[in-house]
Amino acid sequence: MNLTLYFKKFFNSSQSSGIILILCVLASLLIANSSAGEGFQSFLDKNVGTHLFHLEYPVSIWINDGLMAIFFLLVGLEIKREMVEGELSSFKNASLPIFAAVGGMLVPALIYTFFNAGTEYANGWGIPMATDIAFSLAIVSMLGKRIPNSIKIFLAALAIVDDLGAILVIAIFYTDQIHWIYLLLSAGVTLLLFLLNFFKVTKLIFYIIPGLFLWYFLHHSGIHATIAGVVLAFSIPTNVSNVTISPLEKLEHKLHLPVNFLIMPIFALTNTNIAFNSEMVQGVTSTLGLGIIGGLVAGKLLGINLFSFIAIKMKLSSLPQNSSWTQMIGVGLLAGIGFTMSIFIALLSFKDQIPIQDEAKFAILIASFLSAVLGFTVLRMSAKKDPNLIEN
Repeated sequence: MNLTLYFKKFFNSSQSSGIILILCVLASLLIANSSAGEGFQSFLDKNVGTHLFHLEYPVSIWINDGLMAIFFLLVGLEIKREMVEGELSSFKNASLPIFAAVGGMLVPALIYTFFNAGTEYANGWGIPMATDIAFSLAIVSMLGKRIPNSIKIFLAALAIVDDLGAILVIAIFYTDQIHWIYLLLSAGVTLLLFLLNFFKVTKLIFYIIPGLFLWYFLHHSGIHATIAGVVLAFSIPTNVSNVTISPLEKLEHKLHLPVNFLIMPIFALTNTNIAFNSEMVQGVTSTLGLGIIGGLVAGKLLGINLFSFIAIKMKLSSLPQNSSWTQMIGVGLLAGIGFTMSIFIALLSFKDQIPIQDEAKFAILIASFLSAVLGFTVLRMSAKKDPNLIEN
C-alpha cells in the first residue's frame, strides 16, 4: 500500500484516535513513575504567557482550560448539528441525555455519601459525579461501526450535560469566589454571539474573536473556561440543507484532525501523570475508595439507566435510534470514566491534604479503568448479539 494512502486511511479511521489516546495514557504513567517523572511535572507546572492582561499560567492550565475548550467546541458543534438535522432533532431523543445525565450525577453522589457521611471524606461527594468526556468518547470511537451512530451521539450529549453539571457543582460548592464582573462580561459576549447568529452573520472570524474573549472572561470569573467552547459552538450558524455547507460544518471539518490527533493525545499525556505510592493502595478499601469506585462504576450505570428507563416509560423520551438496552448499559459503564474532572474535584475537595488526594486519585484511576474495560466489552458484545441494530 502507498505510504500516503496508509496515513490517510489511518487518520480517517475512528479507531485510530482512541488507540493513540490509550498509548499516551500508558506513556504518561510510565514517565510519571520513572526518573523523568519529576522533570515532566516541573514542565507542566512551569508558568507560560504574559503578565499583560493576567495571562500567565502553568502549561497544564493552558492544556486543560485552553486546548480542551477547542475539544468542547468540536463536540458542541457535533451536538448542535445533530439537534438541527440529526439524531437529536426530536424532543424525545434530545431529552434523554438530559434525564440520563441527571441520574448519572445524583446516584453516584448518593452512593459516595452513603459510604462517607460524617467522615473526614464527606466533602468529596462531587468526585463520582463527573464523566471524562474526552476519554469516554475515545473508547467508544474504538468500536467504529460496531455500534450505531446514535449511541455515540447520545454519549457525547450525555457527557456534555454531565460536564456542565460538574462545572456548576464546582462553581457553587467548590469555588472560593466567583468574580461577578467577569461573569457578566461573559453573559454580554454570549448575547453578542447569538445576536450575530440571529442577524445571519456567516463569516467564522466574527464568532471566533468574541469566542476568545468569552474564554478569557469565563476563565477569570472562576468558572471552568471549557464551557466557552460549548457556548461558541451553539452560536455558530448551521442549516438543514445538503446543498450548501454551513459555517458550522466548515469549522467542524477543520477541527477533527487537530482535536483527535493533537489536542486529545496532549491532554492524555499530561493528565495521566500520576506517580504511584503505597498509601494510594491502602485507600482503595477505605470508605473513600469504596465511595469513589462504587459511585463511578455502579452509580453511573444505575443512575443513567434508571432515569432513562423512567423517562422512556413516561413517554418523555425514546431510546436512541437502532439501539438496545444492552448498549445503554454499555454507555452507563463508559460514563463511569471520571478521570480528569473527578481528579480535579478531588483536589478541590481535599485542599492541602496530599495523602487523601493521592488515595482519591488511585481510586479514580481504578474506577475509570474498570468502567472503560466493562463498557467497551458490553458494547462490543452487543454488536455480536444484535448485528441488525447497527447502522450501515
